[in-house]
Amino acid sequence: MPTHTVTNQAAPREGIDEYAANLPLVEGVQRHGAAWAETELSATGALVGTAGFQHDAELANINEPVLHAFDRYGARIDEVEYHPAYHAIIGAALSAGAHTSAWADPRPGAQVARAAQFMLFAQVEPGHACPVSMTHAVVPALAAFAPAELREQWLPRLFSRSYAPRLSGDKASAVFGMAMTEKQGGSDVRANRTEAVPSSDGGYVLTGHKWFCSAPMSDAFLVLAQAPGGLSCFLVPRVLPDGERNPFFIQRLKDKLGNRANASSEVEFDGTRGWLVGDEGRGVRTIIEMVNQTRLDCLLGTTAGMRQSTAEAIWHAQHRAAFGALLSEQPAMTQVLADLAVETEAATATALRVAAAYEADAPEGEAAFARLATAVQKYWICKRGPGHAYEALECLGGNGYTEGFPLARRYREQPVMAVWEGSGNVIALDVLRALAREPESLDAYLDEVRTAQGASGTLDAFVAETETLARIVLADPSSTDAQARARALTERLAVALQASLLVRHAPDAVADAFCATRLTGRGFLYGAEPVGDAAAIVARHESAASPAVPGR
Repeated sequence: MPTHTVTNQAAPREGIDEYAANLPLVEGVQRHGAAWAETELSATGALVGTAGFQHDAELANINEPVLHAFDRYGARIDEVEYHPAYHAIIGAALSAGAHTSAWADPRPGAQVARAAQFMLFAQVEPGHACPVSMTHAVVPALAAFAPAELREQWLPRLFSRSYAPRLSGDKASAVFGMAMTEKQGGSDVRANRTEAVPSSDGGYVLTGHKWFCSAPMSDAFLVLAQAPGGLSCFLVPRVLPDGERNPFFIQRLKDKLGNRANASSEVEFDGTRGWLVGDEGRGVRTIIEMVNQTRLDCLLGTTAGMRQSTAEAIWHAQHRAAFGALLSEQPAMTQVLADLAVETEAATATALRVAAAYEADAPEGEAAFARLATAVQKYWICKRGPGHAYEALECLGGNGYTEGFPLARRYREQPVMAVWEGSGNVIALDVLRALAREPESLDAYLDEVRTAQGASGTLDAFVAETETLARIVLADPSSTDAQARARALTERLAVALQASLLVRHAPDAVADAFCATRLTGRGFLYGAEPVGDAAAIVARHESAASPAVPGR
């Protein structure tokens, strides 16, 4: 029938090397000394761009994890069943080293290469990225604080690129999770009530309840609990050394806004075995090593989502005509697309720069920069994610609002990374604490920003004003006024670094657009302020040209 002939619709955005198509990512990988990884990154880019991988991403989210607390005979098993598509995705990510490759082979550029792998997989399916991130993040905590026997038992398994979803004590690989928060405390983990009692064999017995335990089928977890010496950190395996299941009672799976492919749960400990990591009473100091790494992955994951959103919006606009012209050729749409692309490029350059600060061979001063930059950019990039996803969704019109296209799922996904590992106020106050505790971190941060000094008068003025605000706040960081200004200072620090990176490394059209629209007064929404050479910016972020679906 004539009405069944489909016209003026874009072809599916598939069959694309998502690495090669992402010029800001390619340039960042090369800039930070990770060009040696490009063969593997291109392989991942081609994989995640296939129709099959995208279909697996859809299946993993449609067919959500299911809790089986008991087997058919009534025995308690506390297992979560995932769709095979989820296992295929996480297995591919681990095979590519998106979890611990930077620790297993710490050569120059390793952290950036690993960050790029993580972003490519998270661009298409973000739910699996949670256990991948936690597995990466636990390594420095174990390496720094775990007793030798725990390191010898777990680190080789963490470095493995194999994946086996079953719970077993004889697996060659391992995936880690984390359980910190409780219902009465949330971010205030010092209010935790889970109790850890020493046992005669040198371990501890835990009793308590965790309000959020993500990826409960992980092989082991870092857990906070109150020991005789205060709040402490413990390694809690799902399977004990003798092969028996550790008591780990999954009470329910959370019914979440997004992140549907990943199971998040409430768990009960009752006679649960754990082993101390770090000293008693130093649990927060121990687990913060893991938290900092997962915060970095929050901004990496949000940036990956921005790339998906921008790429899908540009693709649609290049293949959809309205009012006599392609959407991408119409000035109002071009401005929106360019603004979305500028935001994505700023996030990409910044995320990779922060990842580079964690390199094993990073210069002196990078640790101070990383401590502040991770919190600042986690706050800013993750908060920009949901609004960015919405604007990209709207570029697709009604298609964007339907579940057949990926941006509805992305819109639901982006808020989780702003909430996870510290929501806005927690992060902004952490920035204040970091500045007060380590004033040298501000100097290191501003030194990096001022690498672009003289290239943009607008940026120079903005940086000077930002430093003035920082010094005012630091005069009494615990005051009511300082805490009230915490968000404003964090935002300014974030934007200053992004602008500096773009001025140094991005094409003039991108850098000029960012400085003109982010450092001065601007409209409230994307596309409200002219961004200069919008067409050139869009062209930099588009995928390889493709005709509409044949016959349409």
